Amino acid sequence: MERLLENLLKRVMQHGTLTMILASGARITAGDGNAPHVTARFTTQAAQRAVFLDPELCLGEAYMDGTLVMEEGTITDLLDVLMSQPGVNSASLSGRALALARHAWRRVDQFNPRGRSQRNVAHHYDIDKKIYDLFLDPDRQYSCAYFEHPGQSLEEAQLAKKRHLAAKMVFSREDMKVLDIGCGWGGLGLYLAQIAQGQVTGVTLSKEQLEIARQRAETAGLARRADFRFQDYRDVQGPFDRIVSVGMFEHVGVDHYGEFFRKVRELLDEDGVMVLHAIGRSDPPGITNPFIAKYIFPGGYIPALSEVFPHIERAGLVVTDVELLRLHYAETLRIWRERFLARRDEAVRIMDERFCRMWEFYLAGSEMGFRHQGLNVFQIQIARRQEAVPLTRGYIEKEEGRLRRIEEQILSPMRLAGE
Repeated sequence: MERLLENLLKRVMQHGTLTMILASGARITAGDGNAPHVTARFTTQAAQRAVFLDPELCLGEAYMDGTLVMEEGTITDLLDVLMSQPGVNSASLSGRALALARHAWRRVDQFNPRGRSQRNVAHHYDIDKKIYDLFLDPDRQYSCAYFEHPGQSLEEAQLAKKRHLAAKMVFSREDMKVLDIGCGWGGLGLYLAQIAQGQVTGVTLSKEQLEIARQRAETAGLARRADFRFQDYRDVQGPFDRIVSVGMFEHVGVDHYGEFFRKVRELLDEDGVMVLHAIGRSDPPGITNPFIAKYIFPGGYIPALSEVFPHIERAGLVVTDVELLRLHYAETLRIWRERFLARRDEAVRIMDERFCRMWEFYLAGSEMGFRHQGLNVFQIQIARRQEAVPLTRGYIEKEEGRLRRIEEQILSPMRLAGE
């Protein structure tokens, strides 16, 4: 097994230097000898064997369990050097076989009827809410920020994200009826109610998120403009002038895309517009990373655009704009990871050490997925009629300027930063 592991590492490592200290004490060094230099150690033969046979799942499990220990560099450094190697995902014969098996099984994993959808959401979002306070901005934006310029703070970039989405929704008048599918903790819905002057209905399957969203609406005096509900989007009754969904489509499941867009068409008014913000992949259709699927987002899947567009077309909807945010999420995840690690001792007290290692691996692995492995974020603007939005994209910047002026009038300096 040690010889096989050595052959695998030397085949994978083409740049940088990785040293693995095996459970027996033997050392394997692979790469070109140049920086970065990363060293990790296995403490058990079982962990070593598991990672060799199924690295996508078991590397994270070994780190969680403490059977993979970092000796030089961090787990982020290890994932950075490994995931940046060309061909790393197809290097192992067992890995290729497992990928084929998981691809064949993915429709079962992503079958998300109402009850299962609620359980999957609760798995991630209904944990102790203090965990999210450790690394999110005060507005609790748990999705890709929009960095307008280098050095912009997370708070400013998350506000810019909400403004960018609102601009693409084309608010042509006040009191437009807006549906927020997967409203989270209510930050975007409250922005659309207060700044864009919409009548917002937000739906979520997380009881923890719902409680916070409703409290925030009451505190801000926006309860009459922002109605948050514990409801599956499939049970919502329309029509709506505008629909937005941020970070929810990844949980729909590949077999439910047709159902999702048919429901969107049913809910949209004749001149309605939707903006869908979701993680996607630049590569062809694939599978959910098994570690993420097991421990972080059960039932989730990151689609290729080629899997999404046919269902939009079949639903009788028109794609009017597509934007890819590319490395914006890598930067968002970097900041989240750094903030989480800065308060790691608090996280251990809230949960435990194993959870913190799992969360660190999740944030670091996700960041490197966006930097090296073709993950992306797309914003798709959709309408029932192509005339529903302006013909050129200049309106987006113009509308962002209008919304920014309203923010300056309504929000205090602290609130502008998301606090």
